[in-house]
Amino acid sequence: MTEEWMHPGRGGGRGHGHRRSGADTLAEGAMEGRGGGRRPRQLEPGDLRLLMLHALAAQPSHGYELIKAIGEWVGGDYTPSPGTVYPTLALLEDLGLARSEASDGGRKRFHLTPPGEAERAAQASAIEAVLERLAQARARAHARRLPEIRRAMENLKMALRLRLEGEMESTELVRRLAEIIDRAAVEVERA
Repeated sequence: MTEEWMHPGRGGGRGHGHRRSGADTLAEGAMEGRGGGRRPRQLEPGDLRLLMLHALAAQPSHGYELIKAIGEWVGGDYTPSPGTVYPTLALLEDLGLARSEASDGGRKRFHLTPPGEAERAAQASAIEAVLERLAQARARAHARRLPEIRRAMENLKMALRLRLEGEMESTELVRRLAEIIDRAAVEVERA
């Protein structure tokens, strides 16, 4: 079971035998950041399954409740889509790790099975590592959103733009500006 679990391209039924599930490929795709840069991926391959095991161990849940819980763990920068969550739930059922039952309004409520509980226990350290990584990412994202930090970053960009605008960049000017920025980076690292 653990071998199939950790290697999304292996094992499992319902179309998961020879290719990765849509949940894995979508969840692992990097999100585009502002300014055209790429942001680091929020979830690594297999993380979504681990988080779903963790959530289902706490309480049986509907798919939308899992979406909300995972979005909160990530910190609002990423919310898994139904197109990633429901195929992953189907995979958990195919692997015998979860079962569903119809509940209020015909929606499915998912529960861990005894093998699912065992798998969650076997993956406890991996689950903790994912949760810790997400907590660190949330803290970094929060720091980037602090008004003082955003203002200072924008001020630096504007100062560089204004300083370099309209004049030929001399080798000496570029060298001096790079030194200033490098010194600032060292101070930020040490802060």
